[in-house]
Amino acid sequence: MGFEVKERDLLGRIGRLETKSGTIETPILLPVINPAKMTVEPKEMMERFGCKAVITNAYIVKKNLGDEAAERGIHSILDFPMVIMTDSGAYQILLYGRVETDPEEIILYQEEIGSDIATILDVPTGWRVTEEHARYTVEETIRRAEALKEIKRREDILWVGPVQGGQHLELVAYSARRMGSLPFQIHALGSPTPVMERYLFDVLVDMVMAAKGNLPPDRPLHLFGAGHPFMFALIVALGCDLFDSAAYSLYARSDRYMTERGTIRLAKLDYLPCSCPVCSKRSPKDLSEMPKSERERELSLHNLYVCFSEMRRIKQAILEGRLWEHLEVRAHSHPSLLQAVRHLKRYSEHLVRHSPVTKRSGLFFYGDLSLIRPEVVRHRMRLLERYSPPEGARILVLLPEFWMNPPRRSRRHEVLARSVREELGEEAVWSLHICLYGVPFGVIPLEIREVYPLSQYEVALPPDLETETYAVERIVEYIERMKYEGVIAVWEDCGFGRRVAEACNGLCASLGIPFKGFQTTRGLTKGLVKSVVSALASFKKG
Repeated sequence: MGFEVKERDLLGRIGRLETKSGTIETPILLPVINPAKMTVEPKEMMERFGCKAVITNAYIVKKNLGDEAAERGIHSILDFPMVIMTDSGAYQILLYGRVETDPEEIILYQEEIGSDIATILDVPTGWRVTEEHARYTVEETIRRAEALKEIKRREDILWVGPVQGGQHLELVAYSARRMGSLPFQIHALGSPTPVMERYLFDVLVDMVMAAKGNLPPDRPLHLFGAGHPFMFALIVALGCDLFDSAAYSLYARSDRYMTERGTIRLAKLDYLPCSCPVCSKRSPKDLSEMPKSERERELSLHNLYVCFSEMRRIKQAILEGRLWEHLEVRAHSHPSLLQAVRHLKRYSEHLVRHSPVTKRSGLFFYGDLSLIRPEVVRHRMRLLERYSPPEGARILVLLPEFWMNPPRRSRRHEVLARSVREELGEEAVWSLHICLYGVPFGVIPLEIREVYPLSQYEVALPPDLETETYAVERIVEYIERMKYEGVIAVWEDCGFGRRVAEACNGLCASLGIPFKGFQTTRGLTKGLVKSVVSALASFKKG
């Protein structure tokens, strides 16, 4: 039994996790099953949605079914032949302060009922607790984790090692390092539910990243209580491979209807904005007039359709290299979610290290949120740390990037180089360095123009102010680093081009090197080429 990663995007990954009851593909949603009240049976989830894994609470099973579950096995009790994960009852500790079991008893009980994935009885940190209490929960959880190897009897169960610490990020990191040193097959982030219930998604980002950055990368990470599908893209992008949710049933119980962008009270709906089998056959009035139990079941089914559909979209986005774009769309579902995605800027270099360098398709840039994505950050890092202009290059010529789309068809730079050669000679051509400028990348040296993704992207124009500012700052940063002896910039009559020219003029004045700017409304005309050549000649004389 093991975990194999097949595809990656951001920190999200499509993988294969082997268990004794079969192999499941991650990222995966595990619907929470309460054996005492199953609104939708696990077997029906398998048949309707292709559900291959569910999660139930071993402590609740033990309290309600006891020896019967131990004799029959959890797969028989739930009538589900695929993968079953069990929680240990730690959430009940968070709710009620204690449980009527102990760590050894619940470990052995999970073995008796035949769980495929089992969890030790950790001590959840909770929310807004003192650092002293948080440290106690971390140390006690580690102590219980270390005792597992002496208690367990079976070797065919995957054990989950929870990471505690709550909002105390240094403790989360410490807990992750200690738990990661123990022989668990899966890890889980503990105590996220209060954070998610309060829509503190930026805090959740910090907690997940503190754990991910200190856990072994070859082990999958589970997030307990993931909740609503509008946040699935975020948690997958952060590297959560498994997560569970009871929201499909809890929301249905209170007549709440899920969509990919949020939840709506059934009483407020005039139309059902979905084409699943539940919604295509009924109206809101039909659902409202159903008996309570029947309505709850129908809403649960609809909510599951929304959840599993979102999971398929996310997996397809990973395969296409478009997880960031999907995340941007979902980020606008709620201000707190957008705030969390902006918060990812704090971890941009970590995202760069773990995101693929090339992808199967080009990229779409919509606005300033796209500046956080790894491709933009990686270009800046590599341009400053790994790139040097051609030997002998002394004069930088900046041309608008959109002139070169598509790059294979445009020969404007060749026209300019030929004119320089004819007027000033071969030496002047070699001293010339033509670069493109644009949003969002800033400077794109012509010789690396076709390196992915520098000619494989589309950007929304005109750019917003934040994107313009970022690109101008990158151009200034590049010129400062590369030590040219003169700069020439060509721009068309637009705000961005004018800002580039003004920034270059001010920088060159401070550096004590010559600058010439040329505005055009008709592209690289003969007159403009002649002006650029004249400017180069004056630079040479100077």
